[in-house]
Amino acid sequence: MASVTPMRSVPDHLTLPRLLELEQLDRDLYRGDTVFEEPHSLYGGQVAAQALMAAGRTVAPDRPPHSLHGYFLRAGDAGRPTVFRVDRDRDGRTFSARRVAAVQDGEVIFSLSASFQVEEEGREHVTEDLPDAPGPEGLPPTPVPRLFSFEARLPPQPYPDSRWPTRFWARCDAGLGDDRLLHSAVLTYLSDVFSGLSPLADQEWSSQSSLDHALWFHRPARLDDWVLLDMVPRTTGGGRGWYTGTITSPEGGLLASLAQETLFRRRRSARGVTST
Repeated sequence: MASVTPMRSVPDHLTLPRLLELEQLDRDLYRGDTVFEEPHSLYGGQVAAQALMAAGRTVAPDRPPHSLHGYFLRAGDAGRPTVFRVDRDRDGRTFSARRVAAVQDGEVIFSLSASFQVEEEGREHVTEDLPDAPGPEGLPPTPVPRLFSFEARLPPQPYPDSRWPTRFWARCDAGLGDDRLLHSAVLTYLSDVFSGLSPLADQEWSSQSSLDHALWFHRPARLDDWVLLDMVPRTTGGGRGWYTGTITSPEGGLLASLAQETLFRRRRSARGVTST
């Protein structure tokens, strides 16, 4: 797979934990003020992770996130601060629900619904077969474009002709400590990279902008340890495509599940549009 180098102007000291730090402006109002220049729209995993951090800051520390659903509404700009406005929908005996609007220039670019739960005991069971992949040790490294503080390893691919990998090991190489919310946000940041629809792309059709993204956190995950992200294309039609994925530990535990829908349209060249 060809190496991809992000084209960006980034301060040398910028790490992922610093990127996810938020300034509190008022009760339930936060701002991500770490900015940098790059020739692309704001990475969706960044705004989703920051929105989760904002929501989690309004919830008791003993309630880690168990699910989130986000909608990408407008293109964001990595060179501008983003303001996160949190609504406290409900705090029950064991669950808390939050909504977050991510705002740039007075317009909502991303909206998030997230739910948090007090940790409980429960029956441990997984019905689906998890991906069969060799461990990360000894595997070749692979670039993860646009991600800060991540390294990745490439196992054999279920779709070897795909432009982007759909299965890879990754871990954050910056110190994350033991903050459960931060690890969940880093997992969210990782989960939007590449596209599970890449195997279905061809010279005429391609996966394009993300529309919405969902995550379910099944078990505690440490993102400063290796995790395996595996994505499976499911269906395309109506100008959209949908894929699902799993995030598992080296021991084979199912840590999280994801689903994403993106635009899946004819390429500009296939529509007879000439770029200038």
